[in-house]
Amino acid sequence: MASCHSSANPGCGASGGAELTPLQADKIAQHPCYSRSAHHRYARMHLAVAPACNLQCHYCNRKYDCSNESRPGVVSEVLSPAQAIAKARHVAAALPQLAVIGIAGPGDPLANIARTFNTLEGLRSALPDIKLCLSTNGLALPEVVDRLADVGVDHVTVTVNALDADIAAQIYPWLWFEGERLEGLEAAALLLARQEEGIRKLTARGIMVKINSVLIPGINDRHLPAVSEKAREWGAMLHNVMPLISRPEHGTVFGLQGQREPSAREVAEVRANCGMSMPQMAHCHQCRADAIGMLGEDRSQSFPLSAIPQTAEPYLPVMYRRAQIQAGIATAGESESADACLVAVATREGVLIDEHFGHVQRFQIYSASAAGVTLIGERFTPPFCTDKSECDDEVNRHEQRLDAVVALLADVSAVFCARIGLSPWQRLEQAGIEPCVSGAWQSVTEVIALWWQQHRLVPSAGKNRMGAA
Repeated sequence: MASCHSSANPGCGASGGAELTPLQADKIAQHPCYSRSAHHRYARMHLAVAPACNLQCHYCNRKYDCSNESRPGVVSEVLSPAQAIAKARHVAAALPQLAVIGIAGPGDPLANIARTFNTLEGLRSALPDIKLCLSTNGLALPEVVDRLADVGVDHVTVTVNALDADIAAQIYPWLWFEGERLEGLEAAALLLARQEEGIRKLTARGIMVKINSVLIPGINDRHLPAVSEKAREWGAMLHNVMPLISRPEHGTVFGLQGQREPSAREVAEVRANCGMSMPQMAHCHQCRADAIGMLGEDRSQSFPLSAIPQTAEPYLPVMYRRAQIQAGIATAGESESADACLVAVATREGVLIDEHFGHVQRFQIYSASAAGVTLIGERFTPPFCTDKSECDDEVNRHEQRLDAVVALLADVSAVFCARIGLSPWQRLEQAGIEPCVSGAWQSVTEVIALWWQQHRLVPSAGKNRMGAA
């Protein structure tokens, strides 16, 4: 039975699905494509850096410079990795509600390995507070799962339209794999095997997987409940059944052949049947590959490359402002009170304070206020203590990494961790940040709540650090 963590689980009430840790549930609650409630509060951005595709789909036709056409595969401009990173910085500063950046095309991101990973790695370095996600057909997925996990991708969407090669062959006429073009049943069988392998590997690494399926009347409509059931067994946690878009003017094979689109009633019936196995996503708007903004809106035309400043504003002050606004969203304004504050936590799964300060690769950022202890996001950082001799000798690189970590946390009032060395302890205190280890191996929320009750009673502790520069 899937865990129902308030709005975090888009399919509360449906059986099946993977069990979620509290940290996973909170991450979903802030992802507009995964949560019913999040898409009203948080924005997403798609970066179109992947023009090539390794699979031909009868429902797809990648098109460019179509500013008035909103469907997957459509973009106004394809970006280089450097352009994508610069644009992401610009949008993050302009849209503090931006929580997620994904690569979804216009081709398949994993058919453009160098462009995709150059972009992901650049984003992770430049925007430490942004969630990264990816959408793929899964053909090239198995070999890159570890790389995706290492760069901090937490969410991957895999399009799975069938489990049966005979059905899949009616959707995909051919694919390219290891320099060879395969067709028909051979191509379909290979694709399905690679999708299963990739999804299993993703979930084994703790990456949350959403399944997208295109509902094609007369081809896979009766088959999709089996897809939902099997994907749940593989570890996926959400299924998004999307209606086929097949208007002739789009130029897809299905559109030119007269393949009809499903009715709203047919979509609802299939989703209901699939929901017997896995929570269903029903708020998808089938976004463009360069969409920007809240789900259901597209502000991509407001952010052309020509509008990006030649010199980017330093990102840390932007991140502090973003944290303040996102805390206000998550706490319904309680974070703006004088005694509210942000804290950082070193935790593996959001349950216990169980990470050494020097080994942390991502800090979870919580708001402590009258609204309670609320996760508002996370910040990625290379661990500054990577070698014991460096930690002991405090060489220059160690000090530089420590400087970067302290700057990353300059707007928090306290850092909770299982252990911390003397040098980082002193540096945090010099920056006005309280190191806290007394709650090691205890509940994150309980320790922070107790600390905040004591913290707010100290006269000098009422300062709200969330606007720190």
